[in-house]
Amino acid sequence: MRAIFVGGLLALASALPLGAQEPTPVPEPDRRSGAPPAAKPLPAELVPMLRSDLVFNGITRSRDGRLFSPFQRQEQGKGIALGEWVNGKPVAYPDAAWNAWKPGDDAAKAFVGLNAIRIGPDGDLWAVDKGAPGLGEAPLPGGPKLVRIDLATNKVRRVYPLDVATGPKSFVDDFRFNGRRVYLTDAGEPGLIVLDLDNGHLWRVLDRHPSMTAQRPLTGESRQLADPKGAPIYIHADQIEVSPDGGTLYYQPCTGPLYRIPARLLHDPKVTELERAKNVVLHAPIGSTGGTAIDADGNIYASDTDALAILKIAPDGTKTTLIQDSRLVWGDAMWIDEEGGLWIPAAQMNRTKAMNGGTSRVEFPTTIYRMAIGAKPLRN
Repeated sequence: MRAIFVGGLLALASALPLGAQEPTPVPEPDRRSGAPPAAKPLPAELVPMLRSDLVFNGITRSRDGRLFSPFQRQEQGKGIALGEWVNGKPVAYPDAAWNAWKPGDDAAKAFVGLNAIRIGPDGDLWAVDKGAPGLGEAPLPGGPKLVRIDLATNKVRRVYPLDVATGPKSFVDDFRFNGRRVYLTDAGEPGLIVLDLDNGHLWRVLDRHPSMTAQRPLTGESRQLADPKGAPIYIHADQIEVSPDGGTLYYQPCTGPLYRIPARLLHDPKVTELERAKNVVLHAPIGSTGGTAIDADGNIYASDTDALAILKIAPDGTKTTLIQDSRLVWGDAMWIDEEGGLWIPAAQMNRTKAMNGGTSRVEFPTTIYRMAIGAKPLRN
């Protein structure tokens, strides 16, 4: 989850219930013996893997087992933005200089406000920087960017500037690969940015479409969240996934629901916005979500920030609850490893000052859990 403060959005009357789940059926006794039914197997255990006294909002793991997280600075110009977990502690990555931005520095050459990271299909580490020094602030010149880091040399390989596709209220949020294209969500000026990796060309699609726009305030632990001034928080286009065959893009505002659209419509310059809009389909009626992941079979895993649960959404849109646990406070950007484990950062973003009316309720240490789910990872 990546927070952005945007006001003035209505249409709450048509909103779907937040955190809605199907009721769990109560098993009946065995009519033949009168004995109580056999207990259903308990879900796989949540195993604490990493703990920190910093606030993070994601996790990614390289093929050789290296772990990385983006961190949310609680004060401007202080703390790290991207860290590699070394001996259980986050260390500034790729170096101190990229993590040392402070007001007045060149925003194009350091992380101003890192938002999402992931290991790309090429095995490199990619990171998206919203380029704004604070929540709700305008991006700085050169600030919005996608950074590619070579894990073999631990050096920045290339920076893709995003300025030409962003505006004064933009909040570049998350991203996914589809072949030689990258899709990036804009949670501030609702829409989708498409980047061609071969030539660096950028274009926007579905700008301010209702499916990209938050229709209700953000909630966490069944409470409406507020910025330090007490205003409700709206986060537009946020979570995003690509189907295993690359044919479908799934996306949603942070408060849901989850939509889908044929990916080919995002690439063809002859396709009009009207035609794209006609092909947007509701995929699953889920509510406030911290982060997602997708497996090689096309199942999407989404954190329910109100129920403190992880939902599993099948390719046909069927929704089930994978696990519900009070420790999963704001499950954020997740990762499926090569051994079939789901890594879940319990980020507690809803308890930070930025989302809790200016007062922190974060209970340290923050924790990243792993849960065995037996799924095959999808690398896009």
